[in-house]
Amino acid sequence: MNPDPTSCCLTQCNTTQIEATTNIKGVPFPSGIPFRQILITGPLGSGKTTLIERIHGWSGEGYIDLEHKNWWRNRTLSVRPREIHFGIPFVGHKSVTTGAWPQSPIDFNRIQLPPPKTRFYNTNWKAKFTFNFQLPPALLIYEGRIARAKLECHPPDQHLSIENINRELIAYSALALYFHQNGLNVIIRDSYAGYPRYINAI
Repeated sequence: MNPDPTSCCLTQCNTTQIEATTNIKGVPFPSGIPFRQILITGPLGSGKTTLIERIHGWSGEGYIDLEHKNWWRNRTLSVRPREIHFGIPFVGHKSVTTGAWPQSPIDFNRIQLPPPKTRFYNTNWKAKFTFNFQLPPALLIYEGRIARAKLECHPPDQHLSIENINRELIAYSALALYFHQNGLNVIIRDSYAGYPRYINAI
């Protein structure tokens, strides 16, 4: 199932704040989610590194190409919790995008998805991870990246605009919805370390 890429910004998604939570180093996570199951993702400047450092997760951002066959078996994902940056395929672009976000929609047909568990001894890949999508408001990301740009420590911050940040948020919101619709575990945060939210059944 492919979501409408123009209508799945967090503000338009049907989400519910998760009430049953447990604190991990002061950050609320849904009760019952194993600590070692968490993967944190989202646009640049959305608070991935800050969150992973707060909960004492694995340092260093991992990279996953969503077009790659069996990406869920990648050794990068064997160490958790950690932050993950996705290579996302877009319509009209041969290579996956990791930075300069195009205006075209995600090419969902090129995204590989974990298979369902069919036998008792198979790994249930769809249940193995919980993807924490960091999706704070564009203005919050923009202000944080402007402040970071003054330190000249992060090259992507030197040429940014609210429009580009919005495109990143749209892409990651669409990806979160796509994962959810295809049976992967997804939670969303609309602030850096705020309460997690579930996407309601669609």
